[in-house]
Amino acid sequence: MGGMKFRVGRDALGEAVAWVARALPSRPVVPVLSGMLLQADEDGLTLSCFDYEVSARMRIEADVVEAGTALVPGRLLAEITRSLPALDVEVTCDADMVGLTCGSAEFTLVSLPVEEYPALPEPPAPTGTIDGGLLAVAAAQVGTAASRDDTLPMLTAVCLEVDGETLTLAATDRYRLAVRNVRWDPADAALRAVALVPARTLADVAKTMSAGTPVTIAFGTRAPDGTGAEREPRPADGMISFEGGSRRLTARLIGGEFIKYRSRFPAEFGSRALLPAASFTEAVRRVSLVADRTTPVRLAFDAGSVVIEAHTDGRARAVETVPAEFDGGERVISFSPHYLLDGLTAAAASGLARPHGAAHEGEDEEPPADPGQIRLEFSTAAKPALISWAGDEGSDPDAPSGTPAFRYLVVPLRVPARA
Repeated sequence: MGGMKFRVGRDALGEAVAWVARALPSRPVVPVLSGMLLQADEDGLTLSCFDYEVSARMRIEADVVEAGTALVPGRLLAEITRSLPALDVEVTCDADMVGLTCGSAEFTLVSLPVEEYPALPEPPAPTGTIDGGLLAVAAAQVGTAASRDDTLPMLTAVCLEVDGETLTLAATDRYRLAVRNVRWDPADAALRAVALVPARTLADVAKTMSAGTPVTIAFGTRAPDGTGAEREPRPADGMISFEGGSRRLTARLIGGEFIKYRSRFPAEFGSRALLPAASFTEAVRRVSLVADRTTPVRLAFDAGSVVIEAHTDGRARAVETVPAEFDGGERVISFSPHYLLDGLTAAAASGLARPHGAAHEGEDEEPPADPGQIRLEFSTAAKPALISWAGDEGSDPDAPSGTPAFRYLVVPLRVPARA
């Protein structure tokens, strides 16, 4: 580690440090992994971290007087940059000390040994590219259905399945299954592959990617094994990389085989309702205030309306009626309020998202005047129900024509018999 000296804007430094710091390990196996690597050269300043599972790297513009590298305590640097005044920051490195000056504030940090820090992983060859805004919407729609239970790692993943120009995201916690199809630009139009990405990693990627910025996704795949399974998607191997703009994040993929999710969707349903998205969602949210974790929200339909009801024994009851179009034999179904609201919010994102191929760069996107409709389909009060967006024209290549681009299959909550 030689000398290093650069000047950088407080806001740019703060944003980069905060983003990279999100990938720092909470309990590093060795102390050096708690560090954030600062590399200053003629191209600017690169900040990065890596704990053998996840790596984050971001490059920002900086006035570099003297190129160099330093490894500093990452969380402490994040705390410091968050508290600095709105002035340029000057950073210098000499021997094993890193100095940081901003206005009248001065900090001196003891640097960590750079020579002990692992080399950041290089991303595999690109698998494909997708608009950052489209990826963000799809990841948010599907990510809510992933499990938080680390004892079943496969359920904590979002499955990315590549089939030519279609990228499918899927996640499940066994009680609901969310699937979203998007168009993307594959590096190899003939590739069929599948990768299990930690849902938390994908959520972090999506939060920082914006519409109009291409995001390159890269992962390696195992070669066909010659057993006749060549028609099946190839499983991914090792790490996955997401790179967009000046940011790159890599993560180790989750092993195992994801469920055959397409076969879980029923071919048809006996009852179908069209519900005004905004008023129905707000009514469910209000009625859910009196429900607890084990109390369902009950939906009772007739030809022109739905009655939404929840109660907590001996404490509270709420009822609200919303207009609805309904057709079918089964008229009553109940759900966990949390699962129902997740599905309604995710489906509505399809209505708010601009259709694929429409220009959006440099435009202010206004929400549609008509908030649109939620489609709810079910057969009995005990079998999984399907939530989607009415008018969603995307389709699954392996499903019948007209299949919505986003589908949310949710298990109803059985209502105990009331005395």
